[in-house]
Amino acid sequence: MSCPICGKDADPKYRPFCSKRCADVDLARWLNGSYVIPGDIADEEERAPSGPAGEDTPPGKPH
Repeated sequence: MSCPICGKDADPKYRPFCSKRCADVDLARWLNGSYVIPGDIADEEERAPSGPAGEDTPPGKPH
């Protein structure tokens, strides 16, 4: 198996990566949003709850 980041042979210690560096590069890509599933943003906004327990919170009022 080859490393998905650089293509070198994977090291069993860091599988599927070849090194800690490549594992960290992959983690950084996840954390900064480089890996995304394409979709319609409007659909996500309609399903996302906007307040505690899905209740709408009026703008400008503290929780």
